[in-house]
Amino acid sequence: MSHLTPPFIIAMLIALTVHEWAHGYTAYLLGDNTAKYQGRLTFNPLAHLDLLGTLLFLTVGFGWAKPVPIDPRAFRHPKRDTTLTALAGPASNLLLILFTVGVLVLIPSFDPIGWERFLGEFLSEMLRLNLILMAFNLLPIAPLDGSKVLGVFIPLRYEETYEKYLRNGPIILLALLFAEWFLGIPLISSWMSLVMEPVLRVMEVML
Repeated sequence: MSHLTPPFIIAMLIALTVHEWAHGYTAYLLGDNTAKYQGRLTFNPLAHLDLLGTLLFLTVGFGWAKPVPIDPRAFRHPKRDTTLTALAGPASNLLLILFTVGVLVLIPSFDPIGWERFLGEFLSEMLRLNLILMAFNLLPIAPLDGSKVLGVFIPLRYEETYEKYLRNGPIILLALLFAEWFLGIPLISSWMSLVMEPVLRVMEVML
C-alpha cells in the first residue's frame, strides 16, 4: 500500500473522472442524453467511481470506474457512434498523457523536497495511471471500452455471436485476471505493454 500517496490518489481521481466524462460528453454530442440525465456529465469523481474498480486501482494498480450509460437507439449511426463513444475514454487518457508530457517539457527539473517533490510525483503518477487506464480499457472484453470498439468490425451475420461474447465478457475478464494474478500467465499485461509501447516511444522523443 506504499503507493497510496496523495499524488497517486489525486492523479487516479482525475484519470478516472475525465475518462468517464469523455464517454458521457461524446454520447451527448452524438445525440444521447442518458448520461446527462443521470448526472454523469460532471467532473465530480463521486459520480463516476465504481467500488470494485477503485479498490483494484488502490491494491493492484489498475481498474475502472462506473460505466457511463448510453442508449445506442438515440444515435443517428448506432454502430459508429457507439464506437466513437467507447474510444472517447481512452482518447481522453491519451490527451492527459500528452498534456502531462508537455508540462514536464516546459518546466525545469523538480527539487526532491517540498511542493516541487509533490508536483513531480503527481505528474509521474498522471503519466503512469493514464497509460494503464488507456491500455486496460482498450482490452476487447466487456465491459471494457475495447469490446465496443470491436463491435464496429463485426459483420452483421456474426452480430448474435458478438452479443453472446459481450454477455460472457465479465466472466472472461475475471478468468484472465485470475490467470494473471494466481497462475502467472501475463495475458493482460502483455496486451497492455503492446498498447503502451508506441505511446512510450513518443514520450521518449518529447522528453
